[in-house]
Amino acid sequence: MQLPFELATAIEEQLAFISAKKLSAVVTSLSEDYRSRRILNGGTNAYIGTYEEALAYVAFRMPATFAAAYFALSQARERLPDLKPKTLLDVGAGPGTTMWAATMVWPELNHITLIERDQKMMDIGKELVKYAKLPSIRQAEWIKADVMGEWDVPQHDVVIASYVLNELPQQSIGSFALRLWEKTGSLLVFIEPGTPAGFSLIKQVRQRLLVEGASIAAPCPHGKSCPVAEDDWCHFSQRLNRSRLHRQVKGGILSYEDEKFSFVCLSRVPGSDIKGIVVRHPQIKKGHISLRMCTPEGIVNIAVSRKEKERFKQARKLDWGSIVHW
Repeated sequence: MQLPFELATAIEEQLAFISAKKLSAVVTSLSEDYRSRRILNGGTNAYIGTYEEALAYVAFRMPATFAAAYFALSQARERLPDLKPKTLLDVGAGPGTTMWAATMVWPELNHITLIERDQKMMDIGKELVKYAKLPSIRQAEWIKADVMGEWDVPQHDVVIASYVLNELPQQSIGSFALRLWEKTGSLLVFIEPGTPAGFSLIKQVRQRLLVEGASIAAPCPHGKSCPVAEDDWCHFSQRLNRSRLHRQVKGGILSYEDEKFSFVCLSRVPGSDIKGIVVRHPQIKKGHISLRMCTPEGIVNIAVSRKEKERFKQARKLDWGSIVHW
């Protein structure tokens, strides 16, 4: 996938204020911090100290976080076809990445609230929205506040915390999840890096809010205890196209990159029933396709034989993260 045209254009216009050479150097520095976890995967924190660093963050992370958000929200839309949200709350919004993805999934959104602590990120986000076609993006309400600090907003239909949990103290995860659930009218979405640590956080808020009566809208096909083994983790991957500038600043030669992430969508109403979700790349072998799926009965491995003509045809269309209805 790729960024919507107006967002891609907005980013390139903002990056035009800094030379490609300088931008590449800053991105390299941030990438090193990112890998060493001075900047936690996907998040923004105090280590982004200058406006140039904030621009560099937008250059090397915004496309990937957009891709993850779009995937998660698209799955929620498929499982909740009757959900027609009008309001969106993004907590820890950064430059507003998730807002752009959400309005692609639900263009009917008409009021968006974003909470972000970093003024530089807010400033960039406000510049980016000037290029948007949708009034809901251009007129979004920005609130400067720490997500663990003092802020109060009414319930919103959809609430999102994308790459935020990994920046919070471990002892605050449960109370933070409850606070967001109280602000949720219909759907609450958490997205974290596709690492064992990121999945552990997703699993933690999933279990905590199931106790509060939440239903799983995606990706899980059930609301039972997570069947993933202790030495494994559930995550997904979204491939996104790199622009020329994106390749240049990241020093990459490939025309794409894969963003790996874990997520959970929790709903006030149950999502549609499914048979399972593919949790690894399907393996196409001689005479059959091997699928590893999470199902209401747990993690299973299924071999679809070429002899099962219709089912085999359907299986060939499946990918990592595909919802299975048969």
